[in-house]
Amino acid sequence: MKKYKETYIIGIDHGYGNMKTANCCFQAGVTVYDKEPIFKDNLLVWNNRYYLIGAEHKEFSADKMLDDDYYVLTLAAIAREMNIAKIYSADVLIAAGLPLTWVSEQREEFKRYLLKHETVGFNFKCKDYHIRIVGADVYPQGFAAVVNNLSDFSGVNMLCDIGNGTMNIMFVNDRKPNPRLCFTEKFGTHQCMLQIRENLMRVHHTEPPEEMITRVLRFGTADIDGEYLKTITDTAKEYVEGIFRRLREHGYDSRLMKLYIIGGGGCLIRNFAEYDESRVTVNDDICATAKGYERMLEMKLIKSGGAL
Repeated sequence: MKKYKETYIIGIDHGYGNMKTANCCFQAGVTVYDKEPIFKDNLLVWNNRYYLIGAEHKEFSADKMLDDDYYVLTLAAIAREMNIAKIYSADVLIAAGLPLTWVSEQREEFKRYLLKHETVGFNFKCKDYHIRIVGADVYPQGFAAVVNNLSDFSGVNMLCDIGNGTMNIMFVNDRKPNPRLCFTEKFGTHQCMLQIRENLMRVHHTEPPEEMITRVLRFGTADIDGEYLKTITDTAKEYVEGIFRRLREHGYDSRLMKLYIIGGGGCLIRNFAEYDESRVTVNDDICATAKGYERMLEMKLIKSGGAL
């Protein structure tokens, strides 16, 4: 969260697997109740309804504005950032993003979605929040994560943002993004998870908890039977091979350019891919994109004197 004059800029990365802010990460799941539920961890109360946040992942959809889920997740993200600063009433500017090839078509609609209620009062985790959303801006996902270190991008570079739902690819040459070479594919880490589940059921006739599979993907191992671990790791290796195959289809050549990996899928590259570390950089900061959104909006406000 950044402060510009009397307004707080809050960057939010609306992922399909996780919501990220500059300081927080939580599962992008929403369960709605008309009455107060028994379990109240991460409970958000708004507009006379009860929302349990982070219970499960959002289902992939190319349109994040089909229902109120991402709006409620936005409120939870704002509350988490404000709570860190011990602020519970404020004017807020939202800095958000969309996949690279969707920004031009969906930017205005997503802004209207985020701005549909100017004044919002809600309760999150037993604390009351009163905010006025005074503006929002939407930036290209992926590029925002490297805006703070563009000095590293001399020569020819491919930027790959691997999220839960999509994989976004962009060329950044001599510190400048090439808008004509941007690609979005539905090949996020959720595709890897689905294939692992299918292989575990086919080979071992079982479906272990998602948390266990996630641990293997994040750390490369887990305290489980060796045969189960082998099935998971073999499938993960096939998935990362698929990533590099798609990158090559979009022009990646390790002899001619460097590769910069961001997003939650970076841990799969680190754990299951073979690559030249002098030519491939994996950024492990899952909040890098949200931080970039904040910086891009801050720079815009400084340059324009406060106008969006």
